Amino acid sequence: MTQAKTKSDHTVDQRRAAHAWEAIQRVKSDYDDRDRKEYGGHAKKLPIRIISAGLGQALAFLLAKANSPTSSDHKPHVKQVHDELTDWVVKRRPMTASDPDSLLQSVINGDSDFLRQATDEVLAYLQWLNRFAEAEGLTDEE
Repeated sequence: MTQAKTKSDHTVDQRRAAHAWEAIQRVKSDYDDRDRKEYGGHAKKLPIRIISAGLGQALAFLLAKANSPTSSDHKPHVKQVHDELTDWVVKRRPMTASDPDSLLQSVINGDSDFLRQATDEVLAYLQWLNRFAEAEGLTDEE
């Protein structure tokens, strides 16, 4: 007889994959096709933004796009990319900000060790998120 595995029996990479899979399933059920593709597009471009400008700038960019004053509509699906990253990193790393729900605030207020660890974790998580987004048709074909 086999025992059921608990979450603690899974590797960090398996837990990343499970969280990213759940995030993609939420996007598929909560948004229309156009918004799903936009979500996937922002997620796909995010690693390059992080590498070129840093994690804080990349998170601020997502929030700016989600709440753009030039946009005629609020884009919760874009903010959801930020929120999924925050949710994952909050579970993995102790937060340093007064607002435990804000990865951006933790990046701003945290030390260089936190920034490095958070950046590494976000990039590792985005590998799964992007692969699942692609597999589920949430990105434009290129």
